[in-house]
Amino acid sequence: MAAAEDVKLLRATFAEKVLETVEFRGEQTLRVALDALHPVLEQCRDKLGYAMLLDISAVDHLGESPRFEVVYELATLNDSKHLRVKVKVAEDAAVASAVDLWGAADWHEREVWDLMGIRFAGHPNLQRILMWEGYPYFPLRKDFPLAGLPTEMPDVAFSGVAPMEGGPFVATSGAPNTVLREPRSHAAD
Repeated sequence: MAAAEDVKLLRATFAEKVLETVEFRGEQTLRVALDALHPVLEQCRDKLGYAMLLDISAVDHLGESPRFEVVYELATLNDSKHLRVKVKVAEDAAVASAVDLWGAADWHEREVWDLMGIRFAGHPNLQRILMWEGYPYFPLRKDFPLAGLPTEMPDVAFSGVAPMEGGPFVATSGAPNTVLREPRSHAAD
């Protein structure tokens, strides 16, 4: 069965909870209602053979309502089928965690929480994974300034010279060609 047939089956099973289906360049995308997300993902895993969760990411549609969209990339073990499942999420809403379906969802959901601020209800350990605990902002949101925001936490990162700068294993970005940028070109120095 192809992913396009899976989309038809999911549409028939979940009816009005499937809000949109898109086929683009052979890729199948399914947009579902927030309250149907977990049952749809469960059916994808248990009945349709999508045993691999490849990724969970999020998109910030600043100015739209709902603001966020969470995107799940699924695949079969033999890599014969791929399916993208999307769900729109309001800023104050939570998405049902998929950790009980795929262990890989653990760190993916933590990353989405850490960088976008989207909560996952039922996640066993929803803590920051890249930023430090207590950091009050979400750096991948569109309203986060490119220059960053001031923080109360001192000495989080150093801004001086990198310890290996100019060393034999560091590429030289200012060299005029790729041969001179190669770290091995410094070995004779």
